Amino acid sequence: MTLAALALAPGLALGSFLNVVAARVPLRRSIVSPPSACMSCGHELSWYENVPLLSYAFLRGRCRSCDERIPLRYPAVELTAALLVGGSVWKFGLHAESLVASFFCLALVAVSATDLEHRIIPNRIVLPAAAVVLAAQTAVKPSPEWAIAAFGASGLLFLAALVYPAGMGMGDVKLALLLGAMLGRTVPVALLLGMLAALVPAFVLLARHGSAARKMGIPLGPFLALGAVVALFAGHPLLHLYLHH
Repeated sequence: MTLAALALAPGLALGSFLNVVAARVPLRRSIVSPPSACMSCGHELSWYENVPLLSYAFLRGRCRSCDERIPLRYPAVELTAALLVGGSVWKFGLHAESLVASFFCLALVAVSATDLEHRIIPNRIVLPAAAVVLAAQTAVKPSPEWAIAAFGASGLLFLAALVYPAGMGMGDVKLALLLGAMLGRTVPVALLLGMLAALVPAFVLLARHGSAARKMGIPLGPFLALGAVVALFAGHPLLHLYLHH
């Protein structure tokens, strides 16, 4: 528990970096330069304007230069990243598995943020992440399970995209590759929970807009990421429960 608490600080810092990734990668801008700045007026942030969570509270959610509202996505990403990194250390301890799990969770946070804001899952995030996770999992726990699960999950969603292209994007297919590489045999838990979670906003839209809701897209990436996090921390007990009951 102490190690997990200590991991929160670097998790916050990594979450701050993920905000840069989520804001710039979809726009094909460098994540290295220029330094962090207001996306509205270009004001370059001072160090005290760039402290995770605290700066948002200190600035009351607004840019100090132009008074433009800072999206709530920024502190949400920072807090989520910190909790997931801390949770990975708590779950897997001081082991290589916790590093892989933390990297996986951070990739999910970045993908979710870009999908929510821009409705895309960038290849420049998800494909390198899938390759790194697959290589790391195979090195830490040598087995063909990770590759089989990666291509199996991706292939399943690819078939779904062929059957119903309006409801499944290729970004989701590539995200399934990442999920399978990390989760192995528990990836069905992630996919099932993600699909079920996505039904909630779908039903809300259907209730509010009727048949017109069929033309309204819902970003699936964040829901698959949610299912993946549940599967990461509780996938094996859930799978065991399903198979035996």
